[in-house]
Amino acid sequence: MAVGFLGKVVDWLREGYPTGIPAKDTIPVLALLRRRLTPQEVAEVAAELRAQGLMEPDRADVGSEITKITDELPHPEDLQRVFDHLAFRGFPDHGTD
Repeated sequence: MAVGFLGKVVDWLREGYPTGIPAKDTIPVLALLRRRLTPQEVAEVAAELRAQGLMEPDRADVGSEITKITDELPHPEDLQRVFDHLAFRGFPDHGTD
C-alpha cells in the first residue's frame, strides 16, 4: 500500500473516482499526474491503483501507459474532462504547463 505523498495521491484519486477510474480516463489521469510527479512516481501510483482495483489491470500496464503518455498525448478535451472531474478535489493545476 502506498504511503506518504504517493499514498495521498492515491487517496485523492480514490475520492475522485470511488468506483474506479473509467478506462477512457486512464490516460488523461496519468497525463495530469505527470505534470506534478516524476515518471517513476506515476508508475508507482498506477501500480497502487491497479492493486486496489481502482484501475483496470489491462489499462494499468505501467510501462505501456507511460509510453502512451509520452508518445501519444491525450486529446485536450479528454484532459479537460478529467480535470473538471477532479477539480473539486483540489487538483492544483488548471490545465497549464
